[in-house]
Amino acid sequence: MIPGRYFDAPDMEWYKQRLTRIVFVVMVVFSALFLRLFYLQAIGGSEYRRLSENNCIRLQTIQPARGLIFDRNGELLVDNRPSFDLYITPKDATPLEETLLRLSHFSGIELADLKSRIAEAKGRPFYKPVLLMRDMGRDLFAAVEVHRYELPGVFVSIEPLRHYLNERFAPHLIGYLGEINGQELASGEYVGRRQGDVIGKFGIERTLENYLKGKPGGRQVEVNAAGQVIRVLRTVNAVSGDKIYLTLDKRLQELAQTLFEGKVGSAVAMDPSNGEVLAMVSSPGFDQNEFVGGLSHKAWNKLMSNPDRPMENKAIQGEYPPASTYKIITALGGLEENVIDAHTAIFCNGKYRFGDRVFRDWKKGGHGSVDVEKAIAQSCDVFFYQVGQKLGVDRLARYARAAGLGEVSGIDLGNEKPGLVPTSAWKKQKTGVPWRGGETLSVAIGQGYNLATPLQVLCVTCAVGNGGTRYRPQIFKKIETPYGDLVRENFPEPVGKLPVSAENQAIVRKGLFKVVNEPGGTAFQSRIAGIPMSGKTGTAQVVGRGESPKTKGNKTSWNFLDHAWFTAYAPSDNPKIAVTIMVEHGEHGSSAAAPIAAKMIYAYLSQDYKIEAEPVLLEE
Repeated sequence: MIPGRYFDAPDMEWYKQRLTRIVFVVMVVFSALFLRLFYLQAIGGSEYRRLSENNCIRLQTIQPARGLIFDRNGELLVDNRPSFDLYITPKDATPLEETLLRLSHFSGIELADLKSRIAEAKGRPFYKPVLLMRDMGRDLFAAVEVHRYELPGVFVSIEPLRHYLNERFAPHLIGYLGEINGQELASGEYVGRRQGDVIGKFGIERTLENYLKGKPGGRQVEVNAAGQVIRVLRTVNAVSGDKIYLTLDKRLQELAQTLFEGKVGSAVAMDPSNGEVLAMVSSPGFDQNEFVGGLSHKAWNKLMSNPDRPMENKAIQGEYPPASTYKIITALGGLEENVIDAHTAIFCNGKYRFGDRVFRDWKKGGHGSVDVEKAIAQSCDVFFYQVGQKLGVDRLARYARAAGLGEVSGIDLGNEKPGLVPTSAWKKQKTGVPWRGGETLSVAIGQGYNLATPLQVLCVTCAVGNGGTRYRPQIFKKIETPYGDLVRENFPEPVGKLPVSAENQAIVRKGLFKVVNEPGGTAFQSRIAGIPMSGKTGTAQVVGRGESPKTKGNKTSWNFLDHAWFTAYAPSDNPKIAVTIMVEHGEHGSSAAAPIAAKMIYAYLSQDYKIEAEPVLLEE
């Protein structure tokens, strides 16, 4: 046998065994592959098909149009307009860092700002869009659209944006919107909201958020590898928010705001027969439209650092000594407690000694002999010092609280302040010092520890003017669906009665009539021909009479001047409107506040809202 030509029998057997093993391994591998393929196709095919489709099918939220807001006569005040908002879906924007860098280059948006928005969305799923900029301009929109194929995951969404039709119109009552923050998202109050959504932050935009917000819709879209929409598969339309009809009279509100230009303070008007707020001004104001696209930290800090407090609703948050407007309470309490009657006469020589201290009247030389009606008309301090002394602080407090002072009114606006009605127990608890008799004299004329908001003073005025019924102030008449179906309607809501007889209330009303319509009345200069008006002036001290305020030259610094009050209703016998004016540092209610109220009342009752129109004053 030639070596190498033929295999020996033992060698052939060894190769057969090796070949058999290899064939077996190959068959096992192919069997495993076949079984896996069978599983993927026959058993798990439908599930993997769904997962595959989900890689290219997305759900997009359609934001609803926020509910419209109208005045009491159906005039549109707040609408919506389209907004072009810039979003990015991090999952599609790969590589993310490079995409953000290109977007910054094309758009001019700072890279740090873009990264900041991504960081704020930390914890959100990568397939959820992140809002980068709201309401971008046309130039930016064009830049993004031109380079859309270079910006994977970046897209523009057209969404409704709040639009306040009248600049700075009733901003403290209507309010404004802002982007929801992390704390609000975590509160559980805003179910279904996400980062980037806007919510009501102030005024009725906040308190009526659940009616105004509407119901989001959605669309199912097919996207390509860059996250760009190829086609829309299905759409569920959003449902707009409800329509709100306010109690405000647009023309009266505009007039009041014009009359307050350059002044600091507030004006509130109400229908005494039902508590409907006709106008509410807090000056200075702000432009709600500046908040819609997001207010910068610099702009916000400027508003918050303004010493005139433009972000404060002074009508319900400004707490001031009610000054002589409080004499209405003192007179009602004195009459009802039989401390005085309609014929009680007190001589005023311009001062009143109590203990070792002399309390002075605002009028040097005094008012002579006065009864309660004349004391109200001429705002005689000496008369009310003595009535207050006989009543005592705790009985005064009882009538003040029964009239609604010292507690919130219940108006549908947030952060209302309660003011302060002092008592002997309150001072003891607060300071540890017993009440002193002389402090009662200050309280009786609306000074001392007394604090009230303009809305509270207005509620007292309305109750006296309408015969003793206190109503909860209301700022909206009704709420309707976008299709006009009634959702909610407000009705007059009595919250109490003055604990004073009709006869005693009538005596006080006569005094309030004389304030405006009798020579010597503190608002005699503001009476209106053909419209009998009743009211009460007040001058709230910023510094005590014995103190020396800072001066500029020979003039007292503005921030040390007294506050000016005037509260009134008309017509006197059957009031249709009541107005309370507070002008901070206006000095005198008769000159700074009463003329504003007279113009508002004249405009509302005569339906002459021309800004240049003046009430026709009676000749002296």
